[in-house]
Amino acid sequence: MVDSNVCLVLVEDDEGHRMLIEKNLRRAGVNNPLRTFENGLEAVTFLRDHHNTSNPSPLLVLLDLNMPVMDGYQTLTIIKGDPVLRTTPVIVLTTSDNPSEVSKAYELGCNVFITKPVDYQVFSSTVKTLAGFVSLMKTPGISKHS
Repeated sequence: MVDSNVCLVLVEDDEGHRMLIEKNLRRAGVNNPLRTFENGLEAVTFLRDHHNTSNPSPLLVLLDLNMPVMDGYQTLTIIKGDPVLRTTPVIVLTTSDNPSEVSKAYELGCNVFITKPVDYQVFSSTVKTLAGFVSLMKTPGISKHS
């Protein structure tokens, strides 16, 4: 499992997908703290506030691209453009497999791009595979910038 100090940040506007992702992460043994947000603005606000606490934990962001208010591209641009947040790993988890969208996400700094399958069983299996991958990841520590 991911270092238990790592907080997972799930940014997904579809409630069914949020629930399915969380359920399958938990089934796969990922018991890290999990914060969920419906759009990028909420997530960026949390990320900035989190880094301003006295003892912030490392973060790993699971980011959908197609959301209201602030989409995943805008969110990714802000995260990777911020000197404090830019080392935060971001896994794009979205329904699109359009090559131009994949390229754009990587150009903006995503660390991994995963397409969410439409089929429920395949979607569940994909999230379980993601959990296995996440369990092997190393995340950067937090350094306070004054």
